[in-house]
Amino acid sequence: MMVRSRRSLARGLAALLTTAVLACVALVVLVRRREPRPVPVRAANAVGDSTCLSCHTDKGSYEGTAHRLTSRRPSRGVIAGSLASGKNVLRTTNPDVHFRLDELPDGFTETAVTGRAPDTTMRTERIAYVVGSGRKGQSFLYWHGDQLYQLPVSYWRSLDSWINSPGPGYVDGRVNFDRGVGPRCLECHATWIESRPAITSVNEFDSTGAILGITCERCHGSGQAHVARERSVLRFATGAAIVNPARLGRDRKLEACGQCHGGLGTPKVPSFSYVAGRPLEDYLHIARQDANATVDVHGNQLALLARSKCFTSSQMTCLTCHDVHRTQRNVAELSGKCLSCHTEQSCGLYPTEGHALAGRCVDCHMPLQKSNLIVSALGSEKEQVLVRTHWIRVYQDSVSTRAGGSGRAAGS
Repeated sequence: MMVRSRRSLARGLAALLTTAVLACVALVVLVRRREPRPVPVRAANAVGDSTCLSCHTDKGSYEGTAHRLTSRRPSRGVIAGSLASGKNVLRTTNPDVHFRLDELPDGFTETAVTGRAPDTTMRTERIAYVVGSGRKGQSFLYWHGDQLYQLPVSYWRSLDSWINSPGPGYVDGRVNFDRGVGPRCLECHATWIESRPAITSVNEFDSTGAILGITCERCHGSGQAHVARERSVLRFATGAAIVNPARLGRDRKLEACGQCHGGLGTPKVPSFSYVAGRPLEDYLHIARQDANATVDVHGNQLALLARSKCFTSSQMTCLTCHDVHRTQRNVAELSGKCLSCHTEQSCGLYPTEGHALAGRCVDCHMPLQKSNLIVSALGSEKEQVLVRTHWIRVYQDSVSTRAGGSGRAAGS
């Protein structure tokens, strides 16, 4: 009788242990399968790119991309324009106004000089941040107390020269140091800066702890919990603490890029709150563009892409063509992406151009166009930056140029 009781007890304990093990396994699976809930990066929870790259060594090329370099502190190697004597001056159409950029022992400055010698007055401000990788150009910001402003002189790569800063308020021959920089602008050019509540202005920030450039954590979420998880012996039993945008569904992938490349939008919550993987509409309202509305090539590439047959006829996303972790400036290489769906023979120019079409898809079907949003005053003229359109279609001007006016591209 006692032996039978012991056997029953053993069987009961074994069943209980099996149930407990299965419950633990189920719990681990459930935890690991749950949607990652990364938090926005802040100065207090950032680990920095060096920590990310200590494990993800294959992503080191990201440090040289335009995203990563889109805002930095000034240095001789960062500022793209020449500061050499004679080349550091911007003359205007007003003989009484010119600007000068200088490198001093303790930093870099922009100076507006008004009047004619010897009766001149000057205003000098120290460059705090350089905005722009330099691929197309750079603008410069300065602090006045806790308020952040744009400086009146910028640099444009296409001209290889200093130029009046683009945008409203910058008129050739006039001095303007009063254009404030708001949180939404910084949200697309930095990883984090803390806004300060202000009644009369929106350009007040806490400069301490600002994280410049688009770092790894700007797109993946704060790495603090992720690093702690990966260093824990229990990491296999805990859920992901970071997001990989490449593993998101199509809409969430597009939104991860669309937070900056989908238009200015109207913020619903404080800037720097959005994290990839969450519905962007909860954070930022971006009005849907009418099919006939004019969409500028700068800032709303997503709306232009959405008009493309390539986009509507497939499941393509920005990541279909762009590897965000490395610099991609080779048009021929990007054109090769087109051939993953199309063939050279499908192009209407193939009968006359043949294999000479190789590497030219992007220049024909996504040509550089002038932006009406990034415009600099040059006397009575204006200089517009060239940006590659993301509306993939036939552009007859591009076709005519490449075919001597007699060609016909695919789809025309």
